[in-house]
Amino acid sequence: MALPHSAPPHLAFSRVTRNFLSALAAAICFASLPGLAVAQANVQGQWQTLPNLMPINPVHAALLNNGKVLVVSGSGNLPSNSNLQAAVFDPQTGTVTTQPVSWDMFCNGMVVLSDGRAFINGGTLQYDPFHGELRSAVYDLTTGAFTDVQSMAHGRWYPTVTTLADGTVMTFSGLDENGSTNSTVEIYSVSAGWSPPIGSPFTPPLYPRMNLLPNGKVFYSGSTAQSRLFDPVAKTWSGVIATTNYGGTRTYGTSVLLPLTPANNYKPVVMIMGGGNPSTATTELIDLSAANPKWTIGPLMSQPRIEMNATVLPNGKILALGGSLNDEDSGTASLNADLYDPATNTFSSASQNAFARLYHSNSLLLPDGTVWFAGGNPARGSYEQHMEIYSPTYLFNPDGTLAARPAITGVPTSSIGYGTAFQVQTPDAASISSVVLMRPGAPTHAFDMEQRLVAMNFTAGSGVLNVTAPPNGNVAPPGYYILFILNSSGVPSVAQFVQLTPAPADQPPTGTITSPASDVTITAGQSVFFAGSGSDPDGTVTGYSWSFPGGNPSTSSLATPGNVIYNTAGTFTATLTVTDNAGLTDPNPPSRTITVNPTPDFSISVTPSSQIVVQMTSTSYSVTISSANGFSGNVSLSVSGLPPNATASFSNPLVTGSGSSTLTVNPALTSPPGTYTLTITGTSGGLSHSVNVTLTVI
Repeated sequence: MALPHSAPPHLAFSRVTRNFLSALAAAICFASLPGLAVAQANVQGQWQTLPNLMPINPVHAALLNNGKVLVVSGSGNLPSNSNLQAAVFDPQTGTVTTQPVSWDMFCNGMVVLSDGRAFINGGTLQYDPFHGELRSAVYDLTTGAFTDVQSMAHGRWYPTVTTLADGTVMTFSGLDENGSTNSTVEIYSVSAGWSPPIGSPFTPPLYPRMNLLPNGKVFYSGSTAQSRLFDPVAKTWSGVIATTNYGGTRTYGTSVLLPLTPANNYKPVVMIMGGGNPSTATTELIDLSAANPKWTIGPLMSQPRIEMNATVLPNGKILALGGSLNDEDSGTASLNADLYDPATNTFSSASQNAFARLYHSNSLLLPDGTVWFAGGNPARGSYEQHMEIYSPTYLFNPDGTLAARPAITGVPTSSIGYGTAFQVQTPDAASISSVVLMRPGAPTHAFDMEQRLVAMNFTAGSGVLNVTAPPNGNVAPPGYYILFILNSSGVPSVAQFVQLTPAPADQPPTGTITSPASDVTITAGQSVFFAGSGSDPDGTVTGYSWSFPGGNPSTSSLATPGNVIYNTAGTFTATLTVTDNAGLTDPNPPSRTITVNPTPDFSISVTPSSQIVVQMTSTSYSVTISSANGFSGNVSLSVSGLPPNATASFSNPLVTGSGSSTLTVNPALTSPPGTYTLTITGTSGGLSHSVNVTLTVI
């Protein structure tokens, strides 16, 4: 199966960035700030403000395998905003294209599935107090469509999602549909949906910091001081394994898994930075390969940072940026960017960005080796629309001109298996010093849920690099990666996308929905008959997974689930995902849109609401039947609660669709004086509505 790639090397370096750097190299090697001389670009890098603005609040972002950035905003931190949106940012052109979403994906979790589709988990069910959505959706970059998948057991607002070694996705924490912290783990599989909830022995913070380790366990590093491990296989939590030196809660600080390399046997070291309010400039590191892991104090950043970001670069350094001393306070914004070097355990300056980047800001590594920086939303109703690009020092020569970059002229067009050998074509093979896979990032709320760097062993041949893929999914979970080659001067190529999979030779299956044959429109309470099939070019289909949002049942593992009842009006998307004998799933699951119209109904109204009548005389009420949703049935009218011995009649006892009738009531001489409640009822089939009025007899 051919895999999508970024643009060819001569095109993939963002035009916006390329034009900026060309102008810079042709002009001056120094920029000036008020009262401060800035060093050459090869010492601190260079910042650029893009000409186009971000039209929605960029709350969550993810790099897709077409080189574009998916931005999910929903209501964008504005309760009155019913224009729920997402967007796609194209680094090649600098343009942003928006599109609507069908529910409020504000403050969700997001990762990219191993098949390349973005997975959006949870969001906002209610503002102030916040309640969490039960829904999840996938975004298909080939169609641009968001499709709901199976809902979770309980809602999540501010969850963290983590891709596991087998390509399943773990979600943890978030506020549930009642506003309480959801302390369970649920694990999502494309082929089977959600697992039952798995309890935890502690109440987590919202958006917990989680990193998959090379032993397959998931490390929880905050924001609280006590650290733990979750075992996805045993589905158990450890006790507290380490406590930070900071001791407090690093609110909106960040956590980064440092580069994994075969040279150190993929030793897992996690670094936490900043956080707290007022915030701290401190950092800490923990070596999780140690027998008794402990947090050790790291170097200080140049400024305290809450709501910060940290992005791993292809040379293994970490760009720490943004935030402020006090939360959501532009007056104490941290504009210094810092560059952490794991080899020397030191920070150096990465110059200064131009705009305060606080709450709801994100930084993201792009395939051209630059870093996109966007957002900042310290107050509801306004956010920072300017986008910035950071060009690291590795893109420049000592004289400020652009460095010559090694070129990738070919990568595998089929998926790559773990531990297998593959080739990267490059005319610069002799000068290459490292080959790395970078998992595309997915940051939100000061933490990137996806990013990781995995270095690979290789040998150089004539115009080719013979590379050995990572050993397993613990080190590099299955999915798409951007592959960089770096020369002996540390200059990276423009990256190309490749895909890791446990079954590289296997062709994925294809599912087909045979019934219904097309999209369907029904009335609430009706059912739709579903049936499907699957085919596999090099094996057999072993599993079916249906998702019926809004339906009953909501899921099925049968090829032919049969009738699914839709009781609630709305528009729903049913999907079928098939799995083959190698465990691969259909990367483009078929779907059907089910439009459920409201049930035809009627309402009844009566005027006046009360009458006074003398014995042996009459009075009347006007009864109106109003149809809704196309109702056209016959409504039979009746009345109860009359005074003893009174008589009553309708001028039109059977109303068709919408219409009116007059109810006349005649109390007898023997009807006792007093106030009576009359119940006027309209009945049509299984529908019945009543209105109460009063009658006073004197």
